Amino acid sequence: MTDHWFEPMASHMGRAYLRYSFTKGTVQEVDFLMSHLNLRPGQRVLDVGCGPGRHAHELARRGVVVHGIDISHEFIEIANEDAVAGSTFERLDARLLSEATHLRNFDAVICLCQGAFGLMTAQGDDETVVKGLADCLRSGGQLALSAFNGYFAVKYHVDATFDALSGVSHEVTEIRNSAGETQQVDLWTGCYTPRELRLLLSHSGFSVISILSVEPGHYEESVASVESPEFLVKAVKN
Repeated sequence: MTDHWFEPMASHMGRAYLRYSFTKGTVQEVDFLMSHLNLRPGQRVLDVGCGPGRHAHELARRGVVVHGIDISHEFIEIANEDAVAGSTFERLDARLLSEATHLRNFDAVICLCQGAFGLMTAQGDDETVVKGLADCLRSGGQLALSAFNGYFAVKYHVDATFDALSGVSHEVTEIRNSAGETQQVDLWTGCYTPRELRLLLSHSGFSVISILSVEPGHYEESVASVESPEFLVKAVKN
C-alpha cells in the first residue's frame, strides 16, 4: 500500500468525519445518483474513495450491490462495522485499480467528494486514477465523478493558496476527532475546469455525457458555472 498524506488525517478523524456538514446530504446525493445513472436493484457499483461508506451504505439500502475501496484503514473499518446487506469494503489505493483484476465489469463507478481523484492531483496521479476507474467498468458502464471547480477556487478560496501551474489548492486547516482533540493539517486538492475534465476522461476511454454544477448535499441538473464549489461529471466507458 502506497503512502498518502490523506491517510493519517483520516485516522485522526475517524467517525468524527461523519459529523462534518458536507456529509449530511448523503441521502439527497444518492437519490440524485439513482436517477441520474438510472441505477437499478441488483446492479454492481464500485465506490472509489468511499470513506466510511456513507454513499455505499445508502446505495445498498436501495438494492444496489456496492463494493467500496479507500486508502484509509480507519475508514474501511468503520464502513465494515456499519455495513448493510449488499455492501462490502476493502482497503485499496485507487492508484492501484488497474492492477486490481478482481474489480472488473462493474455497471457503474462513483468517485465523489474528492474521495480519491482530486486528492491525487498534487502527486500527479489523477490520470492514473481515472484510467483505473475505466478498467473497473464494463463497456457502456457509467461513471459519476465529482471534482473541485477551479473557477470557484480562484474566486472564493480566500483562505487557500491556488497554484495556477498545477491547478492544486493548498489549505491549512484544523480537524477534530471524536474526542474533540484537534490537529492542524495540510490539504492539497486538485481543481478542474470542464474542458480539463473532458480531455482527461476522453484520453482514458470515456465519453462525457454531462458536467453539472453541484454543491455537497444538493445535487441537481444545473449547467456548469463559476458559482458552484464542485462539478459532477457523468461519463460512459467506450
